[in-house]
Amino acid sequence: MPLDSMSEESDEALLLRYAAGDQAAARALTLRLTPRAYAHACRMLGIPAEAEDVTQDALMRLWRVAPDWRPGEALVTTWLYRVVANLCTDRLRRARGVALEAVPEPEDDQVSAPERLQQQSRAAALQAALNRLPERQRQAVILRHIDGLSNPQIAEIMEIGVEAVESLTARGKRALTADLVGKRDELGYTDG
Repeated sequence: MPLDSMSEESDEALLLRYAAGDQAAARALTLRLTPRAYAHACRMLGIPAEAEDVTQDALMRLWRVAPDWRPGEALVTTWLYRVVANLCTDRLRRARGVALEAVPEPEDDQVSAPERLQQQSRAAALQAALNRLPERQRQAVILRHIDGLSNPQIAEIMEIGVEAVESLTARGKRALTADLVGKRDELGYTDG
């Protein structure tokens, strides 16, 4: 199976396919997970060469546990981030002779509660504004600006011409802007 077709498969599905002997699934999963693991290790260690070693070690551990992976118990990314964090902590402790208790906890990559609430408020305001659009404008705006489809793809889906798609999305964006402009402060958007 080509790597392109694997881009929509979940990490867990790819890992299970690797465990069943599919080397292409391992390549696809490696290409997907390596940048995340490396960035996390780099932030924790601050030394790119060390981060590369940790990333390689973490991925090797993932391949070793693949045959025993139990779907639904943990996300592959969650497991990988934890392994990377533990490997980094071990390296920091060994390199500096620092007690484990003195090594800071890995930074939480999750957004803070106030930021999450603000994101939810923004999403709710956008959804409410989308709901007030005429159906065809709403569909065109969602397909173009949220789902990221091209105008020709949208035209095919909606069974209209590309020019009609452009008109619908332009009118929809103008209506959304007019609807949301008075809520900038309420939603935490500031100029600057």
